[in-house]
Amino acid sequence: MAARGRCPECGSAALLEDAHYAQQQLVCAACGCVLAEGLLTTTYSDEGQLREVAYSQSTGQKEQLNRCEQRGIRRVQDLCKVLRLPSVFEGTAVSYFQRALQHPSFHLASLEKKELLVGCCVLATCRQHNWPLTLGTICSLLYAKQELVTSVYLSLQKELEISVPALSLSELVKTHLNSFQLFRHKEDIPVPFVEDKETLLARTMQVVELASETWLVTGRHPVPIVTAAAFLSWQSLQPPARLTCTLARFCKAVGVDLPPPAHLRLKELYDILLRMAAELAWLKVLNLNKKTVVKHLGDLLQHRIFLLKKAFCAADGEEQQGAAQAEDSSSNPPAAAGAAPDKGRPSEGKQKAESSRRPLLPPCLLHPRKRLRTAALSTSDAAVTGDEPISDSEIEQYLRGPEEIREFRAAKAWQ
Repeated sequence: MAARGRCPECGSAALLEDAHYAQQQLVCAACGCVLAEGLLTTTYSDEGQLREVAYSQSTGQKEQLNRCEQRGIRRVQDLCKVLRLPSVFEGTAVSYFQRALQHPSFHLASLEKKELLVGCCVLATCRQHNWPLTLGTICSLLYAKQELVTSVYLSLQKELEISVPALSLSELVKTHLNSFQLFRHKEDIPVPFVEDKETLLARTMQVVELASETWLVTGRHPVPIVTAAAFLSWQSLQPPARLTCTLARFCKAVGVDLPPPAHLRLKELYDILLRMAAELAWLKVLNLNKKTVVKHLGDLLQHRIFLLKKAFCAADGEEQQGAAQAEDSSSNPPAAAGAAPDKGRPSEGKQKAESSRRPLLPPCLLHPRKRLRTAALSTSDAAVTGDEPISDSEIEQYLRGPEEIREFRAAKAWQ
């Protein structure tokens, strides 16, 4: 293509624009003098104006990318736009995706897993920047099963050695409560059910912290605990109008699915609250149950640290004292031989009191599902006591250096 102007060397007006790979050049057709050179980082639309752009958008980069990688990068960029993520996140997620495609572990991956790899790179980027994005959101956007996305996400962390911090429980509470539909009055939501978002969030955070301090979160999925905590907090803010509402109806009203273990987490929270209420002075006289204790949830959370120490630390002390008394009674048996056999057996009321005074332990220890069975020792292993003499040949097997061998021989010479 001819261009205006003349060559400063020969004065010829036959000037041509020649694209040398991705570099645009202005060349004289008469003498071959190069009048001007373009930039390597240009796109097809910017080559005429010689404007500098990012190398990821240049023609040279596009020539090196295959079709699968170009499509994956576009998918990452589109997913970041749908989630309205900052522009910094997009660059990090694209770099993770390119590194994953170059890794040998993902060379033979199926097309479905490469599609899920797009969402996993975005999820890892959000977790690194402490952005509240859950795995369920990625699954719903990609129309994929949670188990498959989890496997790809874990393999991505392992192969690329990405350090991804876990999503904090407080961020998860905020994200989960943002999906509730009871913060605005609608036709299918009664007026007494509508609640202020910030008030419910603050009360739910306190209940979740209580569950964390009493081992209810350890080893459990957090969503059922957050759901049960939100239900208790919502009931405690207006007890007269909400105590008759069940957990299933609450989940249906707020527009979230009811996790199956949420009923068990709710029962465990009721037990913790009843034990705390038994230590509060103005609640001891009341005959509280799992329904009426919700009315006093604010008082229990206000004195949470004191009540937990008094309820559970006292239970630990009583358990140790009871064990010491049992040892004394076993070492000093009663003198009366004709004592009744039921004398040492606690009554039902005492058993109930002891069960309410059990120590603060993880639920897996309080209610173990399976008891581990120790393997029976063989006859040769059972005969070993550890006092057997060690032969000289066995000792020499553990000596590695010549200095140790000389010291051992000198010690034998002194014997």
